[in-house]
Amino acid sequence: MTLVGKQKAASPAIDGAMLHDIADEAVAAFNSGRQVPPFSARYPSLTVDDGYRVTALANGLRSAQGCKPVGRKIGFTNSRLWDEYGVHAPIWGYVYDRTVHDLAAPLPIAPFAEPKIEPEIMLGLAKAPSPGMDNAALLSCVAWVAHGFEIVQSIHPDWKFSPADSVAANGLHGALLIGPRHEIGARADEWLRALTSFEIELFCDDRPMDKGHALNVLEGPLSTIRYVMDLLARDPDNPLLAAGEIISTGR
Repeated sequence: MTLVGKQKAASPAIDGAMLHDIADEAVAAFNSGRQVPPFSARYPSLTVDDGYRVTALANGLRSAQGCKPVGRKIGFTNSRLWDEYGVHAPIWGYVYDRTVHDLAAPLPIAPFAEPKIEPEIMLGLAKAPSPGMDNAALLSCVAWVAHGFEIVQSIHPDWKFSPADSVAANGLHGALLIGPRHEIGARADEWLRALTSFEIELFCDDRPMDKGHALNVLEGPLSTIRYVMDLLARDPDNPLLAAGEIISTGR
């Protein structure tokens, strides 16, 4: 007689109705200060590709509510953070007219769930980039560069989530605070060097909290455009980058 152990039943595949349910929940929690259990705990078969399908559905819901997408935020561009959050690649989410703020203006944090602040470089696209562009060609698509901060948040308690959850939660985006915008103009060579060599320090109440380098962000902030283009080229549900978009390049 052969004894056969019990096998764990496979999780059901994610269907369209489940994706719509997740999108509804993600939109309701977004910038509400409210948290929900991780989607992956309730839908174990949820994949990163499913997460981007949720991103598209949620973008449609937010647009119907009057939000206008004005760019993309790129997250987890610093590979040193991947093990901490259980991710293995950068992610992206939409930026909206209602989530963009002037750096000089006060921003209430009550709407955000477990907010954190990240110093970032923002790029304003003058024209749509094309696949295969090197950094110099990518910079020719950029109208301006700005320094600022992203407020990131976790709609899942204690910042515990899967990679698919982080994508479905719009890349953990909360808000962008954008400082003065510096035109590229005739200084392209100077900016090309600066965007791969700058250093930054983060202070809180005059106390140093963290420091970083341009190359903490993939191969530099411009490289995030190339990464997102590659992702979007394989994505049938979300549009390619377009002129006028703001790209927040992560940290």
